[in-house]
Amino acid sequence: MNLTSDLKKKYTTDKKTAFEAQRLAQEIAFAPVAFQISRLMVKLGVMKALEDAPNGLTMEEVAEVTGLSRYAVQILLEASVSVGTVMVKEDRFVQTKAGWFLLNDRATRVNMEFIQEVCYEGLNHLEEALAEGKPAGLKVFGNWSTIYEGLSSLPKTVQEKWFAFDHYYSDVSFADALEIIFRRDVKTFLDVGGNTGRFALKCVNFAKGVKVTVMDLPQQIELMRANIAGKEGAERIDGYGANLLDDSVAFPTGFDVIWMSQFLDCFSPDEVTSILKRAAAAMTPNTELYILEAYWDRQEHETGAYCLNLISVYFTAMANGNSKMYYSPDMEACIKAAGLKLVATYDNLGKANSHTLFKVMKQ
Repeated sequence: MNLTSDLKKKYTTDKKTAFEAQRLAQEIAFAPVAFQISRLMVKLGVMKALEDAPNGLTMEEVAEVTGLSRYAVQILLEASVSVGTVMVKEDRFVQTKAGWFLLNDRATRVNMEFIQEVCYEGLNHLEEALAEGKPAGLKVFGNWSTIYEGLSSLPKTVQEKWFAFDHYYSDVSFADALEIIFRRDVKTFLDVGGNTGRFALKCVNFAKGVKVTVMDLPQQIELMRANIAGKEGAERIDGYGANLLDDSVAFPTGFDVIWMSQFLDCFSPDEVTSILKRAAAAMTPNTELYILEAYWDRQEHETGAYCLNLISVYFTAMANGNSKMYYSPDMEACIKAAGLKLVATYDNLGKANSHTLFKVMKQ
């Protein structure tokens, strides 16, 4: 496999002792418990109370600060000691470095809230999803074939955490991508899978002469129009409703740039190839197609790959049942099968969970 140096160190050797391996196996066995304890350590204010007390707090002091019972505090603290987010110094409990990240690291908070609100209940249906190739866990929210069809109808909190997750993983790389795309004069821009128009707004504010068309499901176009209403540059943003899972749906023509950001990971390889073939049919020899994705094998740091590989399970259980965060050679194979050519690759856009930008043109 094509792996970065940090991933090779982690994924190609097993240097754990038998005791370390056994410990990891037990961590996996109790992972749902550790997750809920850690989530509640933050939600109920225990972790913040410890952060505000560098010398630590006794159980009684934590109970007094948080208003929780001594029993509740004891359950949370003692479990957290074993999880590793809290340590003990005599009779006092102190936040560890992992506890600090649990409380303060934005990526950790976004991921944890996404798993709790969007995925946790539905993951009970993962085995069914793997067997059927359908998002079996999605039925906890409604009877849609994909989560995208039901996005506008999800419970409010679920919808908020879904968008917070989606925006976090895309926003970190947008500034870098804009600098690359607009090196040349771009007048017409097709944003495929543009969702709420977040990137479209960034485009029209970055390049004052560009006109952007957002291509997405009809219900998403309505969300997009509501989201951009009254915002600077909105008059240069249009919508084009389309179900791209329908092979008969053609791409509109006449665009200098076609943009797909965190879009193709929503589809299986066969579906990606079909979408790219239809994009190719709408391209001229001068059209530039940009594909922005976070590939697990191209991560500079192993933590990014860990997050992306586990995010793939969300696609299986909840989103559509047949896609994932891609291994980059698989995406390159789809590009080639669609009759397109990868002409440039830009790695490490953004910071954590770094993105890769593929520049693609017609053969």
